[in-house]
Amino acid sequence: MIKKIIFVADWFSEQVNGGGELNNDEFISVVRNMGVDVTPINSHLLTVDILNQTKDCHYIFGNFLNLDNNVYQHIVQGKTKFSIYEHDHKYLVKRDPSGYENYLAPKNELANLAFYKKATAIFCQSKLHAETVEKNLKLKTIHNLSGNIWDLSSLNLLENISSKSKQNKISIWDSTNPIKNTAKAVAYCKVKNVPYELVGSLPYSEFLEKLGQNETFLFFPETMETLCRVVVEARMMNMKAITNGVLGATSEEWFSLKGKELIDLMRQKRESIPKYILETIK
Repeated sequence: MIKKIIFVADWFSEQVNGGGELNNDEFISVVRNMGVDVTPINSHLLTVDILNQTKDCHYIFGNFLNLDNNVYQHIVQGKTKFSIYEHDHKYLVKRDPSGYENYLAPKNELANLAFYKKATAIFCQSKLHAETVEKNLKLKTIHNLSGNIWDLSSLNLLENISSKSKQNKISIWDSTNPIKNTAKAVAYCKVKNVPYELVGSLPYSEFLEKLGQNETFLFFPETMETLCRVVVEARMMNMKAITNGVLGATSEEWFSLKGKELIDLMRQKRESIPKYILETIK
């Protein structure tokens, strides 16, 4: 098994509190508990000197858009051992396949091809995500992790919320990000004449408590979500989910589960996903 990993990301969760960052931090925590030495480093801080001093390490790149060009070229042209923990679509100029028919981009819209071809493995979040990456890159090194990693305290909170009674309302994520398409979800409720509640920016536990007090979660994002942690959290909280088919989570067989069944599966994945990654890159 790999003994030393350097995990590179543009940001970590103490800097940006996003789903990919939360997943990466928990991956690092679980892998360390397995006895692996993991060093996290922001991509903009990685240097050629560091690469030369750590030739015995395997690099995992979560995000790499802030890499210095000299570092990028050194990796592509050199012998650095690395894999990619893909959270979106950095092989595309626009980082979003939603605008292309069947999610297949023209060749002139592809990016970072040399980087992806050089990687030992490319780890994707869901069946939909992996199929889209494979369709565009046509590589044999693409793996579907079929889920994300949550910390134990979050899973315990989700389990607690899942057992509570719910109101006959729809929860809508009141996101300030236009691609999350809050307006379309609100319009849907108005046309259907169903009661809804907007859940805005709150601390994580408060957000889940408020989101999970209603029976249904409604989410119509404009762009493909490689997994979509929030819809998985809604299902773990025993909620129905109404979505528009561009969420990676809905392509997984386990999405039919909810409540404790799904929580127990995610507890298993918390261990099985890191183990699978370590076995693949060894």
